[in-house]
Amino acid sequence: MLELGIVVALVIVASAICSGTEAALFSLRISKAKELAQRSNNGKVLKNIKENPDRPTSAIVIFNNVANIVGTFYITVLATEHLSVSTQAWFPWLLTAAIILLSELMPKMLGVRHAATISSAMARPLYFTTLLMTPLVWIIEKMTVKLMGVQQPMRTNEEEIRLMTSVGEQCGAIEDDEAKMIHRVFQLNDRKAGDIMTPRTEISSIRCLATLGEAKQKIVDFQHSRIVVIGDTIDDVEGIVLKSTVLQAIVEGKPDTTTICDLCEDAQFVPQGMQADELLEFFKGSRRHLAVVTDGFNGVAGVVTIEDVIEIITGEIVDETDTHDDMRHLAMENGRKRVKVSAH
Repeated sequence: MLELGIVVALVIVASAICSGTEAALFSLRISKAKELAQRSNNGKVLKNIKENPDRPTSAIVIFNNVANIVGTFYITVLATEHLSVSTQAWFPWLLTAAIILLSELMPKMLGVRHAATISSAMARPLYFTTLLMTPLVWIIEKMTVKLMGVQQPMRTNEEEIRLMTSVGEQCGAIEDDEAKMIHRVFQLNDRKAGDIMTPRTEISSIRCLATLGEAKQKIVDFQHSRIVVIGDTIDDVEGIVLKSTVLQAIVEGKPDTTTICDLCEDAQFVPQGMQADELLEFFKGSRRHLAVVTDGFNGVAGVVTIEDVIEIITGEIVDETDTHDDMRHLAMENGRKRVKVSAH
């Protein structure tokens, strides 16, 4: 009788371990596995299992079925020897209920609820079990590939990340402002330089041949810290001059005959269709904060700054010199008004 009880317990425990481990592995996100891999060696093993799940899954299924089938066979033999005829009538029902409850439902619920903990604990045992069962697993793997084809690698797309962000925001794992910024990051490859630039009608510009004496008051009145230096027209861009550079030249007492051309630096040009994420890399690589945006005819369409790109993620940034919350919108409205006036 004791022997029967031991075999039943072993079958239930073995099946429970397999069911719980399988549920935990399937519930664990690959991102969580990568996070655990940075913390411990168990995490590294777990990450490898999550990235290559075929053989470990096959090992779990094989071990679980061997435990259930072989264990059930011995339980049947022992029950026939040790139990009375009347007890044999209800014993299968009791065993079935115990297996369903203790080997399937409860372990799988625990596996789902504590996926990270259980997966980490079982990573190494599962790894060594898979190694021991490699020949059998390899045969089953080949048969599976023949029947079902090669499994495609797991991929996460933009919509899934957006959904996970929304779920995280709803359950409080992600702050509202963090969620907004994550959603806005995906707009970087949807927005182009032409969408975020300051139009040419609102560019702060000064003529290249203007002298320091002529430009003093105009430079002081400019709201922007970077000024486009032009030749005869706005389409003839000679460079960019920093307002601080001009003011420094005035403070240092440089001659009033010094021209703006002597103080400016080369301008950077970007096409109107350049995506915002490419713009960000451009600004990081060039170490410049402003670029001239050109249209399809190599004319000047406007200017774009690194701040314009960052504002896609953070929302409008207003400093102490801005008179309105959205200076780009104000500039475009002023441009439309001028067009209407000239049309009349």
